[in-house]
Amino acid sequence: MNLGLSTEKKTILVTGANGAIGKAITRQIASKGYNTIMVCRDPQKAEDARSEIIKNTNNPNVHAMITDLSRHSEVKKLANKIDGPVFALVNNAATAPGQRMETPEGIEVQFAANVLNYFWMSLAFHNHLKKAPKSRIVNVASFWAGDLDLRDLQFKKRTYDNNIGYRQSKQANRMLTVAFAEKFNKDGILVNACHPGEVNSRLSNNLGFAGGQSPDQGAQTPVWLATAEYSATGKWFESMRERPCAFSQNREAIIKLYEICEKF
Repeated sequence: MNLGLSTEKKTILVTGANGAIGKAITRQIASKGYNTIMVCRDPQKAEDARSEIIKNTNNPNVHAMITDLSRHSEVKKLANKIDGPVFALVNNAATAPGQRMETPEGIEVQFAANVLNYFWMSLAFHNHLKKAPKSRIVNVASFWAGDLDLRDLQFKKRTYDNNIGYRQSKQANRMLTVAFAEKFNKDGILVNACHPGEVNSRLSNNLGFAGGQSPDQGAQTPVWLATAEYSATGKWFESMRERPCAFSQNREAIIKLYEICEKF
């Protein structure tokens, strides 16, 4: 699909681009003049956000693509629709439903949307990223991470708790960042994860948090990782600074998690 992207500008994809943080990330990236592709699920919300961003940034090269990122077939279709190199992929989309739900393929929704989504997008856009010098993947994760149970990632044995589900998904994002950084290193693709800040959003409200930072404050670190010059890969960032990540040290668990995701 020819989106009419400027061949003189680098292209950046942002998933979950009409949410609180996602829209701020997209607007800040568009304001820097990039071709910006918003990956959203709701057509009307996507178009409203796109129009607002174009108006606020005077950048006409902002496009919306509608995709259900919790479904592998949809992710593959998305990658096939986009031509040319991709400079940065910002994996930001996430959800935290109050009750356990499954996708049409029978996968628990948080695991599909928050973990497999990042995994599938990274693989689906690997060739696009290889075509762009100094390309990068930015995994928007969270400091609110932990409780990963590799024996029951989909809450088939445990009682579902959306807070625990979210925490384990964000731990998984941080662990898979290490795996993909190593896998894509030979292709010159940088892969890093970050905490976006404590922003008041529907997602944070679903988890019982109000959040004290604005969406623009929350967007600063993801945007910096998507656009700045640096050489770090496989790292964890908060407030635009590299921080230690305990989850990155568990090599056995990282390999096991990657293998589980491969099966989907």
